[in-house]
Amino acid sequence: MPIALAKKFTSLLDEVYKNSSVTSDLTSDGALIRAGANANEIIYPQIDVSGLGDYSRNSGYTSGAVNLAWKTTAFNYDRGTKISIDAMDDEETIGLAFGQAGATLQREKVAPEADAFFFATLASKAGISKVQETYASAEAFLMALLAAKNKLDEDEVPEENRYLYATPTLLNGVMALDTTKSREILAHWAKRTATPQTRFYTAIDLLDGRTADEEAGHFRKSAGAFDLNFMIIHKSAIIKYDKHVVGSVISPDANQNADAYILKYRKYGIVDAYANKLAGIYASYKAAEEEGA
Repeated sequence: MPIALAKKFTSLLDEVYKNSSVTSDLTSDGALIRAGANANEIIYPQIDVSGLGDYSRNSGYTSGAVNLAWKTTAFNYDRGTKISIDAMDDEETIGLAFGQAGATLQREKVAPEADAFFFATLASKAGISKVQETYASAEAFLMALLAAKNKLDEDEVPEENRYLYATPTLLNGVMALDTTKSREILAHWAKRTATPQTRFYTAIDLLDGRTADEEAGHFRKSAGAFDLNFMIIHKSAIIKYDKHVVGSVISPDANQNADAYILKYRKYGIVDAYANKLAGIYASYKAAEEEGA
């Protein structure tokens, strides 16, 4: 594969990932991320200030305080794979075998796993709002959304930049109502995104690709985990940052082990929540008897 074509191919991989991920809107601004003392850590500021006191006409203001603490958190996602396509297989499919393999990796493996890791990581956080509930109808789901909005409002989470993620079944049910109330409730979110149940769990296992029963890699729903109904995430409440994403192509001429093209892909990053902004995350999940319904 010519170098120019290889470069064009790897840029297309990035585009496929962005089109396939449902959480790309929540990627953090890299300018806000600072390196920690260790290479696998980042630090972020958390600020607390004291409140108002009585003003005295004799002594003036009370003395307040500002506590600026730098919190440290470690990168928690480091995944990769290497795909090999025989040169003749690629030639006999007019170059489609390698290209389709790379695109399929992004669309069917990389994007779903990254989304599933994102939701499961945030859903497992202690201190966020969590509700286990069953909906008998689309109207009941609307009421659950309203209850979630009330909770965020009471917790003083800013109205703007609240992102709603819900299963397609639930969102489609509300759209079918086509009522003023349904349109009004759905209009409150910065963006609402249909999230397939297959990447929407309270906990997942990342398969290592090496040990027995995990050779195929990817992820699966953890034992004892629940299906999520919906999540509301305030963008400023979370950290979602990729420190290192690389997709490199090795041509058969440069492959010392086989007459084959190789695609190497690695993604290294972090998903976390700010300790003082956990109120900005709300998770609704199904009761155990609903699983698979």
